[in-house]
Amino acid sequence: MSIVETLILAFILTVLATIFFTYFVRKILKDADVTDSPIVTEHKHKTGTPTMGGLAMLLGAALAASVYFNEKNLVLTVLIMLSAGLVGLLDDLLGLKIKEVQKVARNITTQPLNIGRLTLNPGEEARVATPKAKEDLPKLLGNGKVEITGATPIKTEGKERNKIIAQIVLGIFLAATGAVSSTVLGFEAGIFIIPLVIFGVIGSINSVNLIDGMDGLAAGILTIASASCAIFSLINGNPNATIPFGVLTGVSLGFLVFNHYPASIIMGDTGSFALGAGYITAGFLGDVIYFAVIALAIPIISVVVSLMHRSHIIKLPVEPLHHTLHYKGLSEKKIIALYWSITFIICLAAILVYQFMW
Repeated sequence: MSIVETLILAFILTVLATIFFTYFVRKILKDADVTDSPIVTEHKHKTGTPTMGGLAMLLGAALAASVYFNEKNLVLTVLIMLSAGLVGLLDDLLGLKIKEVQKVARNITTQPLNIGRLTLNPGEEARVATPKAKEDLPKLLGNGKVEITGATPIKTEGKERNKIIAQIVLGIFLAATGAVSSTVLGFEAGIFIIPLVIFGVIGSINSVNLIDGMDGLAAGILTIASASCAIFSLINGNPNATIPFGVLTGVSLGFLVFNHYPASIIMGDTGSFALGAGYITAGFLGDVIYFAVIALAIPIISVVVSLMHRSHIIKLPVEPLHHTLHYKGLSEKKIIALYWSITFIICLAAILVYQFMW
């Protein structure tokens, strides 16, 4: 069987399997009341949507790895996905516990006012989340400048330090396989490939996790990026990356059937951790890491913008960037279409540039 035939069959199998598993996982999660409680005001209508849907993605990927067990890179990719999904699952389970309830304040004056690091225009409202905002609230209430319009339950989250440690361990898992080439872009990295792999795993997981803030946004971007990596690998006669990326495309697309706007299930950290780790693993094992990074440009840029915001280099009304765009009036559907389109254009341009200029 040719590599093209194997790719097509693996893709179809994974798509159908993920659709099947997502349908049943969604029903089980809904019956168990494992649902989302969005903290973004504009997403309140999504309350009650089943989360941890990444479990279905893991099942779809595991089935593909079982059928194509002779594909070493695919099996290793799925093993890393399962490990990362387990880490994400623990975070999702922790998130079922409410940490605090934050008040939502609205500006009732005719002038913009500052609360914490936010500037509220007349009629706008926001969660009182930061210590500075909580300190400002009593004074603003006393002066009759804001009113409380509601309260938002905030989920418990694992400490960032613990998440990073877990992601470092996942990077070590990948490096320990010995299957990652020490040559990157023609340069011999030697032992320095280990920190590079660890950095790549951390970066990819957090990029996908951060971009997973709107219906189908992460799944759609990963579908486009993974499909582009598979096509790029196929064009260049690289079977080591073709099948793993084909399976990742199938997993993402199969889940997108239920996750597109308006989503009936959310992948949660279980899914975003698994997709992020699986994507970068396929890139490293298939020796197409340079193209994989380019294809994931939008999530990576989003992380950079958020880091700049947290470092006080720039100031966003809300974080991450796609929530700022929503806050500024762009509809969720338009933001999703914009991010998908830019990802597609970047991937297409990268393939064409490589084919005609290299």
